[in-house]
Amino acid sequence: MTRALALACLLAPAATAAGALDLGPPLVCPEGRTCFIQQYVDRDPGPGAQDYTCQGLSYDGHKGTDFALATHAQMAEGVDVIAAAPGVVRGTRDGMADIVFEARMETTLDGRDCGNGVAIRHENGWETQYCHLRRGSITVRTGDKVARGDVLGQVGLSGRTQFPHVHISVRDAEGQVVDPFDPDGELSCGAPPASDAMLWTDPPAYVPGALLDAGFATGVPDYAAVKAGAAREALLPDAPMVLFGYAFGGRTGDELALRIEGPDGIVVEDVSRLDKPQAQFFRAAGRRSPPGGWAPGDYRGVVEFRRAGEVIGTRDVPVTLR
Repeated sequence: MTRALALACLLAPAATAAGALDLGPPLVCPEGRTCFIQQYVDRDPGPGAQDYTCQGLSYDGHKGTDFALATHAQMAEGVDVIAAAPGVVRGTRDGMADIVFEARMETTLDGRDCGNGVAIRHENGWETQYCHLRRGSITVRTGDKVARGDVLGQVGLSGRTQFPHVHISVRDAEGQVVDPFDPDGELSCGAPPASDAMLWTDPPAYVPGALLDAGFATGVPDYAAVKAGAAREALLPDAPMVLFGYAFGGRTGDELALRIEGPDGIVVEDVSRLDKPQAQFFRAAGRRSPPGGWAPGDYRGVVEFRRAGEVIGTRDVPVTLR
């Protein structure tokens, strides 16, 4: 895992120039796991969406920062959500199921878009709210005092969400949403805010998109299985050989290139181009086994995430057929 994707989850806090509220990370990213920011506060006042760098990792009206996990399997293993700053718990909610939101569930949410969550009040009227926590994981109660880093619960899939993450919202004393990456609201597309002007004690690096997973399967996997982290399969000599790649932050024109190399050379080579932005996406390519089956030996799958001719992410997947 790269330093950028690790989000510097456990670095010691230091004072920020903004001074009003010093925020640490809202989750503990396990070693060897992929944690990333899927979406930022929407800074576009119109119907479009724009993050603090003037790029597109947001959606219209989004009021927080989404720290996400790569797969549902990581969520099942348990990833702690922690208090980003000291304060007093204003309220909690638990008991909502961890399920992928669909439009037909709109009425059952009944305004509980946050799902299971915790709200904390801080000095000078500031407040943070943590949403989409895992059912049954919340460890605090209303009125509890918490320190920065205290466990509040675990990353889940409750409320209005389609991927496991913790959504953290920051509000000032007037109840206004504040972007922790640009708390003064002085966004300039030519010059994003300096790190010491942010609320974060150690600002997470901006990652404009990356590969989340890649692997082999014996057929084109179901997208739900890909998102769950359950799409990989052991290859068989007489079964189709398929390589898949799963990524986030897709923009129009981005490419996902998939190549399988084997003992006898290139097995398959495919490039898929996105025709619209996609928050998360996957592509797969492969071929049926030849007569007599695949030759025994070493195979290698290579997945590249490309943007404007530049490779911004790559995964190398080796496998041996005996």
